[in-house]
Amino acid sequence: MSKGKRYDTESKLNIKKVIAVIIAIAVIIMFVVAIKTLLTKNTNETSTQVMSYYPVYTNDKWGVIDQTGKIVIEPTYSEMITIPDSKTDIFICLYDVDYTNNTYKTKVIDSKNNEKFTNYDLVEVIENQDSSNNLWYEAGVLRVKKGDKYGLIDYSGKEILPLEYTSIEALQGVTNSLIIKKDEQVGLCDNKGNIIINPEYKNIQSIGDNYQNGYIVQNNDGLFGVIDFTKKVVLEPKYEEIKQVSSNNIYIVKENGKLNAITREGEVLLENKFDDVKQINENDIIFIKNKKYGVISSTGEIKIEAQYDDLQYSFGENYIAKNGDKYGIINTSNETILPFEYTNILYRKEAGFIEANKDNSAVSQILNNKFEQKLEGIVSDVNAEKGYFRIRVNDEYKYYNFNFEEKKSSEVLTSNTLFLSKKDGKYGYIDKDGNVVVDYIYEDATEQNNFGYAAVKKDGKWGSIDKNGNQVAETKYELANNIIIDFIGKWHLGEDINSYYYTDK
Repeated sequence: MSKGKRYDTESKLNIKKVIAVIIAIAVIIMFVVAIKTLLTKNTNETSTQVMSYYPVYTNDKWGVIDQTGKIVIEPTYSEMITIPDSKTDIFICLYDVDYTNNTYKTKVIDSKNNEKFTNYDLVEVIENQDSSNNLWYEAGVLRVKKGDKYGLIDYSGKEILPLEYTSIEALQGVTNSLIIKKDEQVGLCDNKGNIIINPEYKNIQSIGDNYQNGYIVQNNDGLFGVIDFTKKVVLEPKYEEIKQVSSNNIYIVKENGKLNAITREGEVLLENKFDDVKQINENDIIFIKNKKYGVISSTGEIKIEAQYDDLQYSFGENYIAKNGDKYGIINTSNETILPFEYTNILYRKEAGFIEANKDNSAVSQILNNKFEQKLEGIVSDVNAEKGYFRIRVNDEYKYYNFNFEEKKSSEVLTSNTLFLSKKDGKYGYIDKDGNVVVDYIYEDATEQNNFGYAAVKKDGKWGSIDKNGNQVAETKYELANNIIIDFIGKWHLGEDINSYYYTDK
């Protein structure tokens, strides 16, 4: 009964709140990629485009709105309505909830309030989350129950996995990988209901966070092996342990109490050279020895001595290293590229730049891959598809391509009808030709979002305007506790980052 988190790319960061909860910035940015697949690309397209739907909360009840802000399911439910996919006309409503005994019933309806999938006792989304607790629902699939058995259906109601399992759960942190349990044994299927691993194992784990890396299986004798996503047995289950890391067909296994690096053919590359392994990048292994981190190649060459408190591969021959409570960047030639004076360093692989923070500040130094500082500010959006990022510098958002060339908002936000502009310390909006559409009267504001709405702040309170600059929600919401500020019509995004819903409270 948890709620999914999905966020808009053009939402407003509340800077005071961000500084108080710096870690949330990374979470917010991670959500940017997820929401781009959920929101419509252009609210100005024809009426034939697919509608999007979102939970809404008002007067202590839950309902559903569409992307225009129109109520499509009246708020009459006591529990939040679950929407498996914002672009799919399926809403799962909970009722008769007993929190003491953890029981509940479900009803599935569409936007016309017609009931669907009525031949099941329960219909549910399958929740998943990564190591940062970012929540999502498994795509294209619903878990159904009849009696005491579970199966799977797709969004059309087609049964894709028969109701013969005692449980079906997501393999945590990995998409398209569902653990199926039968007769106390576990197996694995994908989101299409295809059986990848028959239910004949004691346990199944992922290798990394990508299903294409394969899976670690444990048999009833407690021994481990590897099966890939094509159903091929890569390593027979004969090892005492297999680490959840792999690259270039290298696996880390334990035999006779010793950790070894082996190939998928079972050839031993490294024997008893480390206490543990964190990461494998091509043929280089970040290893742990005596609680310190170093790098060793698959041929046994020590590239970085085990002397650091943490290591993370970035690019080329460079690694983000931790020494004490400070971070820097080193390379395999034992050179310090960035001094150990940062409280956090993040490499943006999709954009090819580095974010480095000092003194727990939310403001980052932005460096290129030559380690030259180019900017300083708070990165709020990285759009790999369109090749730009957005950064807040002081009190103003700016846009740059990945060559650090500044761009006008109209050059990157090509679907927008209005563009945020600042003059004499106040915000207003202009059109693509630079004509003022909304006067400079706001103390803060956001760019227009994918729904065509923008949030505006006046006298310390937030409201919204539409794509033509008309005020839709009066500026009456304080939203001091909101990390993300965003509107659909008169509805603003709720403050709970564990949920994604709109409200007028």
